[in-house]
Parts: sequence; C-alpha cells; structure tokens
Amino acid sequence: MNNDYSLNKARLEYKPQFPSLLKEIVSMNFSVGHVLPAQNEIKDLFPKTVNRPIVTLCKGERKQSAALRVGVVFSGGQAAGGHNVIAGLFDALYEMMPKSVLIGFLGGPSGIIEKKYIEISQEKLSLYRNQGGFDLIGSGRTKIETPEQLEISKKCMEELQLDGLVIVGGDDSNTNAAILAEYFLQNNCSTVVIGVPKTIDGDLQNEFIEISFGFDTACKTYAEMIGNIARDALSAKKYYHFIKLMGRSASHIALECALKTHPNAVLISEEVASEKKTLSSITAELADLIEKRAHAGKKYGVILIPEGVIEFIPEIKILITELNALLAQDSPHLEQIDTFSSLSEKISFVTELLKPEAANCFVSLPESIQKQLLLDRDPHGNVQVSKIETEKMFVETVTTELERRSDQGTFKGSFHPITHFFGYEGRAGYPSNFDANYCYSLGRMAALLIRDRFTGYMSCITKIHLAPQEWVPQGIPLTTMLNMETRQGKEKPVIKKALVSLKGKAFMTLQAGRKEWMIEDHYLFPGPMQFNGDIRLTDTIPESLQCEF
Repeated sequence: MNNDYSLNKARLEYKPQFPSLLKEIVSMNFSVGHVLPAQNEIKDLFPKTVNRPIVTLCKGERKQSAALRVGVVFSGGQAAGGHNVIAGLFDALYEMMPKSVLIGFLGGPSGIIEKKYIEISQEKLSLYRNQGGFDLIGSGRTKIETPEQLEISKKCMEELQLDGLVIVGGDDSNTNAAILAEYFLQNNCSTVVIGVPKTIDGDLQNEFIEISFGFDTACKTYAEMIGNIARDALSAKKYYHFIKLMGRSASHIALECALKTHPNAVLISEEVASEKKTLSSITAELADLIEKRAHAGKKYGVILIPEGVIEFIPEIKILITELNALLAQDSPHLEQIDTFSSLSEKISFVTELLKPEAANCFVSLPESIQKQLLLDRDPHGNVQVSKIETEKMFVETVTTELERRSDQGTFKGSFHPITHFFGYEGRAGYPSNFDANYCYSLGRMAALLIRDRFTGYMSCITKIHLAPQEWVPQGIPLTTMLNMETRQGKEKPVIKKALVSLKGKAFMTLQAGRKEWMIEDHYLFPGPMQFNGDIRLTDTIPESLQCEF
C-alpha cells in the first residue's frame, strides 16, 4: 500500500507555530517581575525556592551558551503533544549549542531511580514529531518523594552531569518537580528542575496556566464521538446514551464537551457539590428530563457524566470516606471482610459497621455499585473511584424511578439506555494543531529556563487565546502554586487541582443554553479533528478558553 500521503507522514512534516519571542532564542533574555508570595508552611518546607519572581521572555543581546546536558521525563498518564515538548526542547538546545545532549528517562520517574535512559538524537526524534502518545520514552506514576528516592535521583543527576531536568506532568508531578528542585539546592546539586503542565483533565490551571496541554485534543476527540452518538440518537430515535467522560477531580472535560456538542443534559460535579444534590435528586432530574421529552414525542437523548461526580454527591462522599477508613490497609475489618465468600455477606458486614447516614446510602445503591465500592480498592484500601461505573449507576437508578412513575401512571414513555465510557480514547491521539504548537513552545521555553538557571520554575505560555506568534512565554515559580493538603492522613505540599468555577464565563455559557437543549435537539456535530485547511477549523482553541476572552 502506498503511504506517501498518509496522515502520519503529513503530521511528521507539520511545522509547529510558536511565539515570535521563542524564535531567535540566542538573543532572548528574561525580564524579572514581581515576587509571588507563598504560604507560610511552604516557606518553611522550601526555603531555597520560595520568594522567586515571575520571569518573562524578552529581547536582549546575543548570549553565548555552553553546551547543555538535559534530561526529560514523562510522569503520569498520556496527553497528546508530549513528543512536541521533547521536540521543542531538543531544537532549542541544538540552536543554542549544537553539542548539547538530551537524555530521555524511560518509563517515567522510575527511569531516574533505576538509571534507565536513552540519548535522544535527531534521527530518533524525527519519527515522533507531532505524534501522539508518550512511546518515545514511556511514562509512569512513580513518585520521587522519600529521602532514599531523592538521594538516588541526586546521584543520577550528578553521574549524568545534567545541567537540567524537565518533568512533564500534572499537579502531583509538578509538585515532585518542586520537591526535587528544593532538595537539589539544599544538597549542592547543580541540576536545574523545570516543570511542564500536562493533563487532559484540565485541572492544572491558574492565573498563569491557562490550560494544560492535551486537554484540547482529548476534548476534540470525545466531542467527535459524542456528536456521532447524538446523530445516531437523532436517527434511531429510541435510545438514551449515558456517556461517562474522564475527569475525576474536576468537570472541565464534561463542560468543554457540552459546549462543543449541546447534549440534552450534562452533570457538573462542582455544581452537584455546591447545590448539595443527592443521588435521588439527580435521579429525579434525569427522570424529569426523560418524562418531558416523552411528552414531546422524543424517546432518545444524550447525557454527559464526569467520572468523578460520585465523589461530589454529599451522602456518597461521606460513604466513601467511611469505607476508606474502615477498610484501610492493615485494618482488622479489611482482613475480616476477606473471610466472607459471598457478596451479600460482605455487604451485610460493612453495613453494620457504617454510621446510619452512610449505611442508608450504601443499601440504597445498586448491587453492582456496592460490589465496586467493596472490591475495587487500591493497595491502601481506598475506593478506586475511576473504576466505579457511574454511568451504569444512573441508568439503574433512573430505570427504577421511571418504573415507579409508570406504575403511578405519570410516565407513559419507553426508556432504552446505552452506556459509554470515553477515557483512553482521548489521551494519545495525534495532537491538535493547538496542542502541537503549545507543546513545542513549552519545550523551547523550558530550554531557556534551564540555560538561565531558573530552577523550581514551570514553563508557561500565556495569552494562548491569541495567534501563536503573539503568545507570551513566562516562567512561574512552582512554590507559589503549592498549598498544604491532607493526603493519606498526612499534611503534604501539593499543587491544588483547579475545579470548574461556577462563576466562570464557560459555566455561565453552559447555563445560558442548557435549558433549551433539554427538550429541543440543538446537537452540534464537531466531526473529526482537522489538521489542514481553513484555520477557523484547524487552529481552534478550547471553547471554555474562548468564553473567557
């Protein structure tokens, strides 16, 4: 088969657009802005890296740069565009000094601890430019946080004589970057540590990080599938599609996909928590929707559900908290529950241990969800929320409610539900032009931060609602993003996850349209992601970002 015109080849040949300030990088300097304050607890834990200023790239005099040795590591789940971070980093290092070396740690942070790495060459990288996934060097979820791991990491940096280390990851990974930067300074290791914001969930954002990379591609991928399903529902006119979307801690993906496709209903976890919506009230709302559409002669619909919504429902949040305490690692209750052979025995045992409110909630849940709450647990005994089939839970509760209404004679329609979960489908595809450009820019900026030794900083690109040439590269101290949170019973410094703002313009835009979408079919059909042609199709930015400007 002739692949001369394959999409793969076309994407390899794509030339990312990036800020004008990042083009003549040997003539770029940094202007120093105001110092960003950190919490007092953070000051005590990070004395070497607090009280650092924002730095913004600006034109300056030509700089002579020595050859740099830099390492890069992917941390956490995949997000489209990661390879372009490496490409931007590699190209910038080569432009500053052709003898520079880029090392990729294999399999995530464990590659640092185990000293598994490859030298990234132009030849190796040529096969991965503008490609999805993280397969050039792989990724992993190991956290470098124990004294032993930190010391091993320091020795690895010293043995490889690395001038810099770029950590590409989400909130936890960038927290690790802050910890490493501080540890290296305190222990006389000269390696500069730079973070890059990555997560498809979109919950790594603040006044400086407008969006994390991978979010745009993931949402465009999901929106295409949602649009296809909406068209199918409109054609078949007999199915309700309950679609669960990634987003455990925040509903940015659900919100973005709703703005792109106009479903009949979308649950926003933050709204559920704010209004203290119970499982029964959400069920009633969905049943009302289905009943009203039935009166309008419509027996079909599309409903979007963020995967983490179950943790935002007050009584279920209480239940999960109690279950995590009861069945914690090394708990006698955990050992005892394993002695029961049947699910019904396990359910009875746990129900008797729960407080009344949690017990009532537990017994009201479908048996399939009770099973997942008890059996799908992580090594610490915690409920694995991402594995709970929330979409199926709502199908069961809505079915039961509609049957009750049918018996009472108020509901005379039919209900044929189909469930879907869109998750991994969005993590590793070809990056959108936006993500390809954004990631390449982040990589180039990371190289400059290393050159000028801004350790403990995050590579940031702002003003990304503008054309790429007008984007503004900045470096933001990681310590300014940290706050203290309780994790597994201990106070730890972490980067706070950004939830959907119910006062934000994106949510307000949803609010303005969602009532009309409920009964009338205002579905949008985004279709496949576009790479070539009219820039109004190829270079779009996330809808939720457009709403803000």
